[in-house]
Amino acid sequence: MKACVDIGGTKVAVSLSHGREPAWRRTEPTAKDGGLAAQILRLIDAARTDAGQPTITEVGVSSCGPFVVRGGMTEVAAPNICPGASVPLEAPLRERFAKVRIENDAVAALEAERRWGALQGFDHCAYVTWSTGIGVGLCVDGRILRGKNGNAGHAGHTWVSDGAFERCGCGNTGDVEALVSGSAIARRFDGGPARLFDAAQEGDDAAAAEVDRLCDVMGRLLHNLVVTLDLQAIALGGSVFWHQQRWLLPRLRERLERGGPATLTRGARLLPAGLGLEVGDYAALALVA
Repeated sequence: MKACVDIGGTKVAVSLSHGREPAWRRTEPTAKDGGLAAQILRLIDAARTDAGQPTITEVGVSSCGPFVVRGGMTEVAAPNICPGASVPLEAPLRERFAKVRIENDAVAALEAERRWGALQGFDHCAYVTWSTGIGVGLCVDGRILRGKNGNAGHAGHTWVSDGAFERCGCGNTGDVEALVSGSAIARRFDGGPARLFDAAQEGDDAAAAEVDRLCDVMGRLLHNLVVTLDLQAIALGGSVFWHQQRWLLPRLRERLERGGPATLTRGARLLPAGLGLEVGDYAALALVA
C-alpha cells in the first residue's frame, strides 16, 4: 500500500492506494504551529486503521512551496504555513518510511496530467493552477524541471507590474499572484472570484473590465512560459479557472495568440486539466505510481 499526501495552505489530505484510485481519505486543516510532519504521520496512521493496518511501502507528498533543503532533506517554507521559517518534512517521514518522494504540488499535478490527464503525449508542457495561489509545473524534453531546491516553476512570483500596489504573501509587490490569485481577488472584491465573474457575466461593465485585466496578467504569464520554454501545451486547473473556464479559456487563448513572435506561439495549446478538480488527489499518487 502507498500513502498519498496533499499539503495545501488550508488543508492536508492523506489517502492510501494499492492501484490508481486513492481511498481511505482523511483530511484536516493544515497545522501551522510547526507540527506539520506529526500531523501527516497521525493522518497516515488513521487511514491505515480504516484500511485494516496495511504496510506502507512508499509515501508521495504533493506540497505547496517553496522548499528549502537542509542536510539533504526537504523542508517546507510556505509563508501561509510557517511565516518567516521552515518546518521539517522529509526527515520525520524517512524515520518511518523507506521511500519518500516530495514535490511541489504543481509539479506533482503536472506528473498526474502527463500520466492520466490532458498532457498525455506531450514532452514540452506545463501545468498551471489558478486557485488561491498561482502554481506552475514545467516539463521540457520529457524531463520535469525541479531546480536546486525543488522550486522550479514558481512563476506566480514573477513580476508583471511596476505600478501595482498589491503585495503578495512572499513580499513581492506586483507579481502575478498578488494581482490575480483567488486570495488577491477576494481582498479586492466582496464575494471573491465567484461574485466578480457573476457580475461580469450579468453585464456589469466594471466587473467585465476587471476580468479582462485579470486575463491580461494571466495571459502574459502563459505567453512568457510558452516563448521561454518552447512549449507545446499548458493544462490549466485550480478553482478560479475551473469554475469559470468557459469564460476564461477563450480570453486566455486570444491573449496567447495575440503575443509574438508567432513562430514561438503558433500551435501552442491551452487545455483544461484532464483530471479537473481531482488533480490534487491524483498528484501525490502520481509521485509513487
